[in-house]
Amino acid sequence: MGVDGCRTGWVVATTGIDPDSPTTIEVARTIRDVIDAVRDGRVDAAGIDMPIGLSADGFRLADADARRILGPRRSSLFSTPPRAVLDATTFADALERCRAASGKGMSIQAYNLLAKMREVAAAMRPELQPAISEVHPETSFAVLCARPCAHPKATAAGFAERVDALHPHFATLDQLVASRRGVKPDDLLDALAAAWTARRVATGTARILGDADARDELGFRLTISA
Repeated sequence: MGVDGCRTGWVVATTGIDPDSPTTIEVARTIRDVIDAVRDGRVDAAGIDMPIGLSADGFRLADADARRILGPRRSSLFSTPPRAVLDATTFADALERCRAASGKGMSIQAYNLLAKMREVAAAMRPELQPAISEVHPETSFAVLCARPCAHPKATAAGFAERVDALHPHFATLDQLVASRRGVKPDDLLDALAAAWTARRVATGTARILGDADARDELGFRLTISA
């Protein structure tokens, strides 16, 4: 499964190990639906586009590694906040907590992810890693293409570029793009990129960014899979 957050829940791309496997797209209301599918053995791996391991000071080697891979697309990766920020109730509160823990502020874009981050944190358990892995779709695309994407994903050229990259890995891609089932185009492609990485996790071929031995205070890995 490849999972990307959306306004109404989570876009989930479910596929098989083989590129010729059928792929389905659906919107899950909660991330627990995805996590339960892995816990119950219904799927082998899931890649979720949301931070999982959260450091005390806000620094993660995985983020630094990803930015090096992303090059000109590095702005697509927001700085991961310290764990203390998760309980913030306002942007001002989040800023204060972030500065106290890391010495730095945080963007409003990162703050807007907190509700999704809290949802993941409430449902996840360390023992579910690495079967459930944190992914960053734009980094997955950079690894898939062996270079950063040339165009922003929200542009027509960027959409076409990413569709071309995914074509060899999803036999039913054209049908998925044509139907979309009310899913935003960039959310669809991000979920598929996350599913491509989840395949690699399942087969032991994923690229691991960050220190594979590092854990946060709750025991979660501080890594991104690509």
